[in-house]
Amino acid sequence: MSASPTGIRLTGIDIFTGRKHEDVVSATHNVDVPNVKRSEYQLVDIADGFLSMMDDGGEMKEDVKLPAGELGDAIAADFEAGKDLLVTVISAMGEEAAISHKEAPKGSGA
Repeated sequence: MSASPTGIRLTGIDIFTGRKHEDVVSATHNVDVPNVKRSEYQLVDIADGFLSMMDDGGEMKEDVKLPAGELGDAIAADFEAGKDLLVTVISAMGEEAAISHKEAPKGSGA
């Protein structure tokens, strides 16, 4: 962030696409900041390109797409190998995306 006589230059990276965005806003105006939520779910199944996951309370979530590329390939391969996986999902501004996964700790019940 840098100031100029006409305003403030904002630069950010989109958390869903990785694209860089820049904007200049007046120093006298408010800027909305999105609330980003990070949640972890146990992976139950992968069907039709979507992840079927369960939260700590036993509620199912089935509306997050299996990510494209290396991350999606790694999740699918680890799931097919029979590993118990935890998937991290971020949500902001009406969008959600799986951003990482890890093997669930043994004996955690998760």
